Amino acid sequence: MAPAGHRLVMPDFGPDAGVVVGVGRGVGAAAGAETTGAGHGNGAGTGYESPSEDNVPPFFTPSSSSVNATASPGSVPALVPVSRRPVSAQRPSYIAENGSRTLNGLSHGHSLGSSLNHVMASAEKTSPNHKVGIRDRIACYQWTYFTMTMSTGGIANILHSLKWDKPWIHGIGVFFLLLNIILFLANCVLISIRFRLRPGSFTRSFTDQFESLFIPAFFVSIAVILINTCQYGIPSAGPWLLHTMEVMFWVHAAVSVCASAGLYLVLWSTLVFPVHTMTPTWVFPAYPLLLNAPFAANLISAAQKSGHPLKLNPTAVALGAATLQGTGCLIAFMISAAFIYRLMTQKLPRDTQRPGIFMSIGPYGFTAAGIAQLGSQAESIMPPTFLGTPHVAAIIKVVCVLVSLWLWGLAMWFFLVCVGSLWKYARAGSSMPFQMTWWSFVFPNTALVTATGVMGDIFESNGLHIFACVMTIGIIVVWFGVFSRMIWGLKEKTLLWPSNDN
Repeated sequence: MAPAGHRLVMPDFGPDAGVVVGVGRGVGAAAGAETTGAGHGNGAGTGYESPSEDNVPPFFTPSSSSVNATASPGSVPALVPVSRRPVSAQRPSYIAENGSRTLNGLSHGHSLGSSLNHVMASAEKTSPNHKVGIRDRIACYQWTYFTMTMSTGGIANILHSLKWDKPWIHGIGVFFLLLNIILFLANCVLISIRFRLRPGSFTRSFTDQFESLFIPAFFVSIAVILINTCQYGIPSAGPWLLHTMEVMFWVHAAVSVCASAGLYLVLWSTLVFPVHTMTPTWVFPAYPLLLNAPFAANLISAAQKSGHPLKLNPTAVALGAATLQGTGCLIAFMISAAFIYRLMTQKLPRDTQRPGIFMSIGPYGFTAAGIAQLGSQAESIMPPTFLGTPHVAAIIKVVCVLVSLWLWGLAMWFFLVCVGSLWKYARAGSSMPFQMTWWSFVFPNTALVTATGVMGDIFESNGLHIFACVMTIGIIVVWFGVFSRMIWGLKEKTLLWPSNDN
């Protein structure tokens, strides 16, 4: 109860008004006064911010009674603004699911306070008289297009891993290698033009809840090109290319560690990813780590085929690759556990997210193939007295093969689950909208095919080789299907068009 001579005036709480409480002597507070709370970050004013030194919630602020207790009897009543959660506010992390949009038309987790470039982009979408030109379409280019180069290089990789080394198979592999280099350079040019046309879009791509997860595709594409160079280039070139790839291996190892840790740190510092929207694309920032063992194994194998020794210590190459490969695989394993929890509680992802579940195959397929290859090369890699253990090469080979078998089986299990999740689209009336994430049907499965071929070599199994060959044919068919569908989408203006998110 207010003291004698004072009266408490409560404002009229309108749906869009703030709350102002005024306590004074004979003076009433202005009802319905509107206040604006200063927020921090992209979630300003949503009511979901975590308490911090820069963001103190209302219940940490001094109460109105304590503020006005020091006011003199004749002073103007103190106005204590109390922040209120806007009715239409949403948490940015929940807005960012594929296909969803915020109130002002922005998509994929863009904050409500987006820059003028995004406001202009939204205006262009809604303007009926605006003519979309080539510059507007290039301005829509995203990191997701590097999944195309990952997959194209993956085709060259699985063709090289086949048991039957025919000249025409080798020629097809070289074709995909050269095509991949051309596509990669085109991607680099187009996305650079996009960053030039829209200043600030480069930094915003790191905080976009959709696009940021696909930035690692750039680094993975480079790694795949380097692996293909080892496979097709070193045996035909001189020792200069071998020594160049040795240096590039260590450069890639350092870049993969920095890229993976840096990207995860940026995501964890700027965005929130709810578990109910989780897909295996969360593991994508760890993918650069997952190509170190295949890179090392193909580098050592190419050196043996060319007859030129490695200048650097092959033992250090193998152990360094195994360390980084194991790190990436363990990160993927933890994220896979979260994905299975999401499946048990939320069922399968929506249609637009369904292709992304194939990303769960890649980590275990690449690790199985890389570790098994390194293990089979242990006799030429490890010194006889390594760690003071006799027969160390034979022990390492057995351990590597057993671990690779477990991981290959896990990759095969995920493959069956992923293929089964697409069964609904075989029915009439069901369709999956095309996105660049369709390339997930290709690249992760190339890891499984490579691992299957390596297992066939180790166990001398023609059945596994035939199975890998059949899967290779199927993946090549899928590659042509996705590529043609992408070209059709560009022609029909469903891709690289301002009214779309792809």
